[in-house]
Amino acid sequence: MITKTPQVSVIALGANLRFDQNTPDVTLRQAIRCLTERGLVITAQSRFYATPCFPPGAGPDYVNAAIAISGDLPEVEILAILHEVEAEFGRKREQRWGMRTLDLDLICHGERVLPDLEKYESWRRLPPDRQLEMAPDELILPHPRMQDRAFVLVPMADVAPDWLHPVLGKTVRQMLAELPDDTVAEVKPLAP
Repeated sequence: MITKTPQVSVIALGANLRFDQNTPDVTLRQAIRCLTERGLVITAQSRFYATPCFPPGAGPDYVNAAIAISGDLPEVEILAILHEVEAEFGRKREQRWGMRTLDLDLICHGERVLPDLEKYESWRRLPPDRQLEMAPDELILPHPRMQDRAFVLVPMADVAPDWLHPVLGKTVRQMLAELPDDTVAEVKPLAP
């Protein structure tokens, strides 16, 4: 009998605004609890990190983290759960890369490349000025800019350091090692 290996996915969490008088780190803890209450099976959780706001000057610094989940939920169902929880914590989708009470991003879903390799590559290669103006109207996996962002890779290295990017052919550790040292150093663990 063949047993199916559960799908491993990584969700990045971030917040830089208070919600209901709670600091961003408290919001992230509460959001993780809400995700488990909605049936997501968390297999690993990163430390919490203080990270500079992206893009620079767009608001207060962030608290970022990552969780790994397992199971066989389709990515669209995971995304729907993430959007429900974001809304519960006051997330409004008004400005791309703006300040947020809660941001939950599905970074990867196993080895899936969505919607297809050609569209994935067009989003991955989008110039930075166009990234600010454009948002995809469908789920793009893996996240097309994860390899460029220390605030994603540092927490992800805590939960899935050996996950292999299905397009780039690099692990999280390898992608992190390719980032400039000063960029990685900006992502600082919060005191427990």
